[in-house]
Amino acid sequence: MAALRGRIAAAPWIWSFLGTAATWLVTVSISGGRGGEEIISAALTFSAFTVLVSLGQMMVITTGPGNVDLSIPSVIALSSAVAMLVMDERAGMIVPGLAAAVAAGLAVGGANYGLIRLLRIPPIIATLSSSLVVMSVAIVLGRGLKIKPPQVFADAVTTKVAGVPLLAIVALAAAVAIAFVLERTLYGRTVSAIGQSRRIARLAGLDVERASLLTYMLSGGLAGLTGALIAGFSGGNSLDQGAEYLLLTIAVVVIGGTSVSGGRASVPGIWGAALFMFLIVTMLNASGVSPGLRMLITGLIIIGVIAVGGSERAPR
Repeated sequence: MAALRGRIAAAPWIWSFLGTAATWLVTVSISGGRGGEEIISAALTFSAFTVLVSLGQMMVITTGPGNVDLSIPSVIALSSAVAMLVMDERAGMIVPGLAAAVAAGLAVGGANYGLIRLLRIPPIIATLSSSLVVMSVAIVLGRGLKIKPPQVFADAVTTKVAGVPLLAIVALAAAVAIAFVLERTLYGRTVSAIGQSRRIARLAGLDVERASLLTYMLSGGLAGLTGALIAGFSGGNSLDQGAEYLLLTIAVVVIGGTSVSGGRASVPGIWGAALFMFLIVTMLNASGVSPGLRMLITGLIIIGVIAVGGSERAPR
């Protein structure tokens, strides 16, 4: 039993996958044993968006308590509008459109850290404040915008490869890349060291400020890419496309096993938690729960896991 506890403690992401499996079984049972494969396919598709933005949020949270990116929804709204404007329904502009969306996210991430570093504003307040500015810009650019994504782009984000949604493959590749960065690069080890003790990381000669800047830019860049992909998937941009990702990304990071005290990231758990959150909503839908009650239950789950995760405190 002690050995089992040790293994679970070393792999906290296990719980998210167990919850995903249990929720899927309950959902299939409610539907009379039908639609299991369709539910998995939908879960992989929509969870891919959550995974992409949550990977960036995970990196920010790993840098220590109080670090969180609340500008993600606004960046998604802005980048989706930017992508559609640049693409302008032309297949030849898909790559420049994606690049512009990512660049917009990177710029917001850099500005966020500028507020935190230069003006000494707490990260929560800095990113929340910048989100208001970014959303204002998104409203100016995106209100009344009727540009559809190029058909090739729309087809690509909805296609499947060997039965697996292409979006899920992209999100999996991003997760593998982030895991490699955390485990095998100086930047990744610096991010973990900052989360364990910013002061000690600085005394050890690590470039704390540079790593922190790159982390916020990474979060913004992933949100920018996600915004463009969502616009392609949904047939165009919308100002509320990122609204659901505010608390959702934080909940996914916490459920996935990343320490809210910083210093410990859990990349596999991001996938498990994203699937779990999608299947929870699917299960409630299958149960015939009203939209209002569904939102209440989902919100309580998110608040509950954040509260439980927030009870962790690591020595600084």
